[in-house]
Amino acid sequence: MHSQERSDVLAHVSGNLRRLRQKAGLSQAALAEASGISRRMIVAVEGGDANISLSSLDKLAAAIGVGFVDLVRDPARPPSSGINEVTWRGTNEESAAVLLGSAPATAETQMWYWSLGPGERYDAEPDPTGWHEMIFVTEGTLRLDLSGVAKDFPAGTFAVYATDQPYAYLNAGESVVRFVRNVVI
Repeated sequence: MHSQERSDVLAHVSGNLRRLRQKAGLSQAALAEASGISRRMIVAVEGGDANISLSSLDKLAAAIGVGFVDLVRDPARPPSSGINEVTWRGTNEESAAVLLGSAPATAETQMWYWSLGPGERYDAEPDPTGWHEMIFVTEGTLRLDLSGVAKDFPAGTFAVYATDQPYAYLNAGESVVRFVRNVVI
């Protein structure tokens, strides 16, 4: 997660990661080895003192044997109530990603509401083979870059694509871009 200040979701990640890691019987060192995330980063995340990328959270969840949502969900909320948590903030105050909810798929489906301020860009790391995203632009024009090929999607349009490749969201315009993002795992 990228943020200038500690967000509530980071507090959930801290406690959830520690609780789920211990429930799985993994030490921090064992989780580091299984996930490819450094032990130092795991210690910092569990202590609530680190910014961590969404793809790194995915790797930790997979290594523990849980879904991404299990790491970011407020443990006090019932699973059917939705998630509605900010999990990424850009440098522009208009830029944020809010995980709205999740539904079962082969492994999991996630629904997000994103906004990107003018000039903002979010670069994602490739996901494992078989992962896909569906986006629907609700405001502005989103530039989607898939493996170095950029295409603009104005409000009212959508895209479906595999995410086992480098991809990025960009706002090259003068106003905020808003879109719904569904991740299918």
